Amino acid sequence: MAERDRAEPEPQQDGPRQESDAERRRRRAQFLRDLNEAKALRERVQPRRARAARMRQAMRMRTFRW
Repeated sequence: MAERDRAEPEPQQDGPRQESDAERRRRRAQFLRDLNEAKALRERVQPRRARAARMRQAMRMRTFRW
């Protein structure tokens, strides 16, 4: 019974939920832009460490089994 009671209010929140989904996507896109910018900055500031990280990632991708 408690699960059904919790599920009932959801249809009333469709309008705000769509807005919150759009807001969440906007914030996520901003976060990913910031993350890529930070990675690029780190690569410029610490090229040796960044190169080693790229090599490790490449090795992971080569050894990954589909």
